[in-house]
Amino acid sequence: MTALIAIAATFSFVLTARQSAGGSNPAALDTPAENLTPLKMDRLDASIDKIVPAGAKLEHIVAGFKWIEGPVWADGRLFFAEIPSNSIRTWTPGKGVDIFLQPSGYLGKEPYGGPESGSNGMTLDARGRLTAAGHAQRDVYRFESLDPKGTITILADTYQGKQLNSPNDVVYKSDGSLYFTDPPYGLRTQQDSDPEKQLDVNGVYRIPHALDQKPGAPPARAELQLVVSDLTRPNGIAFSPDEKYLYVNNSEPKKIWMRYTVKPDGTLTDAKLLFDDTADTRPGAPDGMKVDVEGNIYSAGPGGVWIFTPEGKPLATILMPGRVANLAWAGADRKMLYITGSEGIFRVHLKIAGEPVEKK
Repeated sequence: MTALIAIAATFSFVLTARQSAGGSNPAALDTPAENLTPLKMDRLDASIDKIVPAGAKLEHIVAGFKWIEGPVWADGRLFFAEIPSNSIRTWTPGKGVDIFLQPSGYLGKEPYGGPESGSNGMTLDARGRLTAAGHAQRDVYRFESLDPKGTITILADTYQGKQLNSPNDVVYKSDGSLYFTDPPYGLRTQQDSDPEKQLDVNGVYRIPHALDQKPGAPPARAELQLVVSDLTRPNGIAFSPDEKYLYVNNSEPKKIWMRYTVKPDGTLTDAKLLFDDTADTRPGAPDGMKVDVEGNIYSAGPGGVWIFTPEGKPLATILMPGRVANLAWAGADRKMLYITGSEGIFRVHLKIAGEPVEKK
C-alpha cells in the first residue's frame, strides 16, 4: 500500500436542514450538528475534485445496527437489509426507521446458528419492483408491490438441480435480465466446506428473462446461466452506464475488482483485473458497488468507499468508521450517495449524478 499512502484531506459540505435523503421530502428533520463530520479522504488523484465537493461533510443518519446492506431508494424512502436481524427496513426522512419485512431471509423456526440470517443486496427493475438477494434463504426474489404482504416471486433458487449458496448482490440489465453473485456468506459457517453447500462453485449468474417472469410463477430454473465461475468470493456487481462492461469484485482471499465485456447474448468474456488491494490490512473488503453517469466506480473496500475511473485507476478512498457494506444513489439529482455498513447509514452529496438502478 505504500503507493497508495496519501495525506488525508478534509473537506466539508454543509447540508441544509431542509434537504431530505431523496430530495423529495422538504419536511426532513434538522440534522444534529454532532451527526455532521468533515469528510476524510485519502486523495490519490487530483481529478477526484471533479467528484467530491470542496468542503464535503459526512452525515450519519442511522445507527444502532450490526450490519446494514442492500440500500436502494424507492417510494420516498431508503430500503435496506439488516442482515443479522433477518429484516428489511426502511428509513424515511423526518420519520425514521420502520420494519418492512421480517424475516427477510431464513424462514425456519429454530435459531439460524450463523451470523447472516437475513436477505442481502437489493435493486429495482424497470417496472419499479424491488428485487432482493435472499442470502440465507438461498434464492433471489421480487416484490410485486411495495406491500410486504403481497405477492413475492422467486426468480432463482437452484442451478442444475443444486441449491444456490446464498445470493449476495443483484443488478439488472436493460434487456430485463438479472445478474447476481453467489458466495457462501449466508451459509451458517460461511465456508466452502459447509455441510449444506451443494455447489462447488461460488458463481456469478444471469437470469435471462427475469423482468418478464410472471408474478408468483416458479423460477425458470433451466434458463439460469453461470457466467463467472473462477472467483473465490464474488460480491459486489454493477454495469457500466453503456452496459458494455460488467464489474464484479471479490472479497477474499484476494481483494480484487474485475471487469468483464458483455457479449450480445448477455454472457461475459475478456476478464480483466482492474485493481488488486489484497495487501491492504484496513477493515473492510470489496463489497457493494455502484457507478455514476460518467462511468466512475464506487465500491466498498478496505478503509471505506473506493472511487475508481472506469479503467480502474483509484482516485480516492472516502475514509469511513467500521466496515462499509454497500452504496445507493438518491436525491432528485441522484448526487446523494448513501453508505451502509457496520456503523449504520451515512450520506454525502457529490458532484456527479449516480447511474439509475432502474434499467430501461
